[in-house]
Amino acid sequence: MTDTPTVSLWHARAPRTEPYDDWAQRRDHYDVVVVGAGITGVVTALLLTERGRRVALVEARGVGAVTTGNTTGKVSVLQGTRISQIGRKHSRVVQQGYVDGTLSAQRWIVDFCARHGVDVDVDVADAYTYVQDPSGSGMVDAEYRACRAAGIPAERVNETPLPYGIVAAVKVPDQYQLDPMPMLHKGVELIRAGGGAVFTKRRVHSVDTDGAGCTVRTADGHVRSDHVVLATGIPILDRGGFFARLEPNRSYALAVELPGEPPEGMYLSVDSPTRSLRTASSAGTSASSKRLLLVGGNGHVVGRQKSPRSAYEDLLSWSRRMFPEAREIHRWSAQDYSSLDGLPYVGPVLPGADRVSVATGFGKWGMTGGVAAAQILASRLGGTPDPEVESWAPVMSAWRHDLIAGATTALRLNGTVALHMVRGWWTAETTSGTVPAGGDGRVVRECGRPVAVSTVDGTTRRVSAVCPHLGGILNWNDAEATWDCPLHGSRFAADGALLEGPATSDLTTR
Repeated sequence: MTDTPTVSLWHARAPRTEPYDDWAQRRDHYDVVVVGAGITGVVTALLLTERGRRVALVEARGVGAVTTGNTTGKVSVLQGTRISQIGRKHSRVVQQGYVDGTLSAQRWIVDFCARHGVDVDVDVADAYTYVQDPSGSGMVDAEYRACRAAGIPAERVNETPLPYGIVAAVKVPDQYQLDPMPMLHKGVELIRAGGGAVFTKRRVHSVDTDGAGCTVRTADGHVRSDHVVLATGIPILDRGGFFARLEPNRSYALAVELPGEPPEGMYLSVDSPTRSLRTASSAGTSASSKRLLLVGGNGHVVGRQKSPRSAYEDLLSWSRRMFPEAREIHRWSAQDYSSLDGLPYVGPVLPGADRVSVATGFGKWGMTGGVAAAQILASRLGGTPDPEVESWAPVMSAWRHDLIAGATTALRLNGTVALHMVRGWWTAETTSGTVPAGGDGRVVRECGRPVAVSTVDGTTRRVSAVCPHLGGILNWNDAEATWDCPLHGSRFAADGALLEGPATSDLTTR
């Protein structure tokens, strides 16, 4: 096992920041409170601030702490086989709307970085979706046709700059890759300069609505607003049942140094297991004059992988086979949410209940999906709708009419959730054991209750093994030393502190 800590390249070189604004000095009332300071929340708050709205951005941890700070940072309209997959479930109009929204978000990011001097690791790169197994060439062909039909200047090629052979690939030139953290911090700076407030380390536990607006509650008091935007990955409120309409996925990434220069470009394989590749500036590493190769993949539903650590080791083994003498610099993981029908959910948490809005379901493409969602929310909550945004916004509606097409998928997802619920409780009720070794954790029965016991850095901790969201039994993550819920993706530190998910409270100590 490597001793490399699990911290993303972006977080490792991001500035360390303290909480921005004093919670005690907050206003009594805001026009909009945005919950979550990833790319969706920051851009939403910024766009609304630019429209003259009084905005508060509230984040449980730090800016970019969860998905955005752990993304691979690809800003591409070519997203594996996503466009053709959307085309199989939806009309050509819907497919085109998704492409138009993605391109709008891409343009916004590029323009924002250019206007504000955010030039840290913003690169133009060709994007490739490729296949090595001939049986998958049909998916490449379908993506090529879908791209061309949507007006994307795609090419079908049989070679790439990669050092290993492929059968076929789709290539879209002049896409973008970046380090997301400088963009987020610049966004936060501009929010505050425009009169908005940014509160970090303030976890929102609930939102109440009434005829006059919303009450956003934290452990340290509440704040009132006309509207609330939940930009928290999976919505923290159970209204609308979004936890049952999303599948939480965890995927893994490495940053590796190579003896020579890595192949330029962004790559995503059709073959399983998926491999995602891109280059990045090595600024901040021991070889700052070189570029690093980022290698990602091995995704799985949260809490349902026996050994997440093995996912890292498999990526490292593959990297060394394909790129001899590859040396690991960083390793990290990210959590994303996929919707039933392949399209994001953006809009009211319940039909007609426009006080609280959600933005989720970006399916691992949140750099563009999150910005597109922010543009929609700013158009809806900013006073005057943006006609260009509204031309494609309906395809990402949280309550679009064609969601009934996903009923079969919903039954499958929630049937699996129920299976893991029963299996977890049965195992917890029939298992006892000794204190786990260092770095390990297990669920045992103590005094008739499921208890999560772990030993990390020489300290043994006992916390409740029951997720406070809907009562799932947690599983140990041996890569991050966390307790992960196999039902809806809530995650907790070894001491029980909530890290992410639909849960809003820590685990109780035992």
